[in-house]
Amino acid sequence: MKYMGDYPSKRSRSVNELTDQIFEGALKAEPLKDEIFCQIIKQLTENHVKYSEEKGWELLWLCTGLFPPSNMLLPHVQKFLQSKKHHPVAPDCVQRLQKALRNGSRKYPPHLVEVEAIQHKTTQIFHKVYFPDDTDEAFEVESSTKAKDFCLNIAGRMMLQSSEGFSLFVKISDKVISVPEGDFFFDFVRHLTDWIKKARAVKDGTVPSLTYQVFFMKKLWTNTVPGKDPMADFIFHYFQELPKYLRGYHKCILEEAFQLAALIYRVRFEEDKSQFHNFTKMLKELVPQDMMHQLSPDDWKRPVVTYFNKHAGKSREEAKQMFLEIIYKWPTFGSAFFEVKQSSDPNFPEVLLIAINKHGVTLIDPKTKDILGTHPFTKISNWSSGHTYFHITIGNLVRGSKLLCETSLGYKMDDLLTSYISQMLTTMTKQRSSRVNNK
Repeated sequence: MKYMGDYPSKRSRSVNELTDQIFEGALKAEPLKDEIFCQIIKQLTENHVKYSEEKGWELLWLCTGLFPPSNMLLPHVQKFLQSKKHHPVAPDCVQRLQKALRNGSRKYPPHLVEVEAIQHKTTQIFHKVYFPDDTDEAFEVESSTKAKDFCLNIAGRMMLQSSEGFSLFVKISDKVISVPEGDFFFDFVRHLTDWIKKARAVKDGTVPSLTYQVFFMKKLWTNTVPGKDPMADFIFHYFQELPKYLRGYHKCILEEAFQLAALIYRVRFEEDKSQFHNFTKMLKELVPQDMMHQLSPDDWKRPVVTYFNKHAGKSREEAKQMFLEIIYKWPTFGSAFFEVKQSSDPNFPEVLLIAINKHGVTLIDPKTKDILGTHPFTKISNWSSGHTYFHITIGNLVRGSKLLCETSLGYKMDDLLTSYISQMLTTMTKQRSSRVNNK
């Protein structure tokens, strides 16, 4: 009633404070869901106060996007909406109800974005999504949109051959977190902002405003082969692999570095040779940082120009694909890299580079880039993470070896490991069932 203006409220509130109060209880207790529907419909019946009626429709719109009524109440809600079909919001409420029946109930109250949308009389919510090539596009997101549907929608628009291995990531504060594909998109963002607000609540009791960005990127590289999905190569794979290469995470010989530098230059400038005048300034954008000082700028420049001339006539896109084809041969292609401190194994350096990729968990000496060992996912028996650590057990729990790592990125390592192993188990199940069906 406070939301609809039927009951006076003395203080101004945040946009979704009242909607939280209305819906929070119902999302936790099933019988309250019908109660909410009944209360809203009751307030909308014979309501001649225009402002109050408008606010009631806003609540009904939000409610139909969160959960369906029980089977017993459903026909009554449908009948009410049918009787009000000329109201501008009613047809959208009918559609939202159908989707809620199909997709199930949300876990959290409406996100601020949803509340603001209906308060501004719009039933369409567009969300900006950022890509690794520094472009972005707006996509429609509904209250019932799950991360998997969102990924399929983006993959279709970007003309990717498949959304397999891709994920949505939400960047909020100093964290970038992958959205589980079965989660409702707005539920995940709501849960994340609430969690960070609680963790960051400032001493004086005020809460920082938390804006977030949504990214779409390749997460699992199991079936990634350069040339198989050209649009994925041009927009995602090249721009995700380039920074890892330049940070010096891969083991690379000089000849490969000359060729790759020429290809990176071509992606940026195509046939324009005039930029070679700034070669010294540009060196850190063309060559891995740990290799830069192996040669003087002039000794880098000569072979790079030679390779550049060899590739004459190649387009930016062809250069991206050639770059990927070279690094694809390396065992560390498609890795997520983590620099950690370890104290559990005296045979390893204290600072260790861990690569998680389709082969498993690879331990790398950060100075020499030598691979110290690769542990396939089938040999990993246990792992755990916290704010400052990541622990992993290789082999069985009794006789296995434990690696204890100090890192603030344990949550990312945990999520990647879980996702790769989940993908591996799904593939094994599919293979098993297809073998059974073929017998």
